[in-house]
Amino acid sequence: MNADQIKILLVEDEPNIADGIIFNLEAEGYLVSHCISAEAAQTELTAHEFALLVLDIMLPGIDGFELCRRLRETGSDLPVLMLTARGDEDDRITGLSEGADDYLTKPFSLKEFLLRVKALLRRSRRTRITTPTYSFGANSVDLTERRAITAMGELELTEIEVKVLQLFFSREGKVISRGDLLQTVWGMAPDTETRTIDNFIVRLRKYFESDPAKPVHFQTVRGRGYRFVHSDT
Repeated sequence: MNADQIKILLVEDEPNIADGIIFNLEAEGYLVSHCISAEAAQTELTAHEFALLVLDIMLPGIDGFELCRRLRETGSDLPVLMLTARGDEDDRITGLSEGADDYLTKPFSLKEFLLRVKALLRRSRRTRITTPTYSFGANSVDLTERRAITAMGELELTEIEVKVLQLFFSREGKVISRGDLLQTVWGMAPDTETRTIDNFIVRLRKYFESDPAKPVHFQTVRGRGYRFVHSDT
């Protein structure tokens, strides 16, 4: 798919920020639709197909968290890049927990923004992974159907969650560095400074660990990265 065929929906109510984002996306050849509210975005998402949703959190009426949650409840796997002036860790975790694929805090570098956009679009175009059901602890994960059964109940997995889990499962017991995760899953340079990995691991532990504060399966290896361990014995 060429850039000039890719449609992106931007939901941003600050005119100056929206104008800058639209200008830079269109300069890259993307087709951009713009909404200033979540309600208007819902109408656009129902009426048209998009390759990416760029979503501000602080919106009039329904906020970006709620719009993302509603989108995921429909079963949509549309990639979502959240933009917000709220940089607190709890907000980032909330955004990822509601189904966002990536998170960028204002003010941000337009170069980094375009890199994130390209990485999300590249991943969304890849063929869906087909892997048998994988069980560990009290969890069962079907990467083909993108569903998981956990102590929390049944979960729908996003495309990026599938990608991360497939990487961990394929390297069971081995340490995966932050740089390897960034490059393999997010398509970003290994030395990119970002909290994306840390927030995502928190999200996985919330899903799959009986005690997220004392992880058994998704372990931190200090100074090296992360390791997946199948057994809790």
